[in-house]
Amino acid sequence: MRFQYDTIGERYAESTSTAAFSAADTYTLHGALDALGGVRGLDALDLACGYGYNTRLLARGGARRTVGVDVSEEMIRLAREHEATKDRPDVEYHVADATGLPHLGPFDLATAAYVFSYAPDRRSLHAMFRSVRANLRAGGRLLAIVPNAGAFPRVDWSPYGVRILDRVPDGDAPLLKAHFLTEPPVPFEIREWAHADLAEAAVDAGFVTVGWQPNRTPPADAVRDEAYWTAYRAWPISSLMTCTA
Repeated sequence: MRFQYDTIGERYAESTSTAAFSAADTYTLHGALDALGGVRGLDALDLACGYGYNTRLLARGGARRTVGVDVSEEMIRLAREHEATKDRPDVEYHVADATGLPHLGPFDLATAAYVFSYAPDRRSLHAMFRSVRANLRAGGRLLAIVPNAGAFPRVDWSPYGVRILDRVPDGDAPLLKAHFLTEPPVPFEIREWAHADLAEAAVDAGFVTVGWQPNRTPPADAVRDEAYWTAYRAWPISSLMTCTA
């Protein structure tokens, strides 16, 4: 995984900041944070932070301490480079694997976009949830964007920035081979974990509640009108998983 992300660097950053699926993820996360009363005064951890988009969202929301973590040294370099231009010493970034996070907390809130999809097997999936739980205070929240299983090959997500090319039965969860639809396309692979698998791992890690919310789409605008989002709403790419420690 480290090599994969280090080689796509800024092209990945571009794809997730402009693609429609990412706009829906961000809008969903915004709504969930608002429903919790915001992040002001909280200690917040952003897992699989990439180049720091959601990490900066937490910092701008008034988090007391904001920490971004990613397995990719290149992504963390990009994130730190961005903070240096904005002169934001209040945001920390660390290179670390989610299957074995160092003790960085405790935190009141953790956000995670697609990190659990990269667990190669059930053992790693459970280790990821245990690492997150170990960094949360009692009562802390995990908000995780996770893909919805079972769409391929019936659903085409190409209009929203992602194309699934193949689904390969393999080990504990099928392997999805896909492209981010940048120019040129950026290949990536994720595991198709069922929501039940994720919930099992969360409970095993010590989370006391697990819930799900459907992804929400942003308000229509001149670029993406109501008709544009119709197919996405019928079968959204992802859902929001909410867990309480």
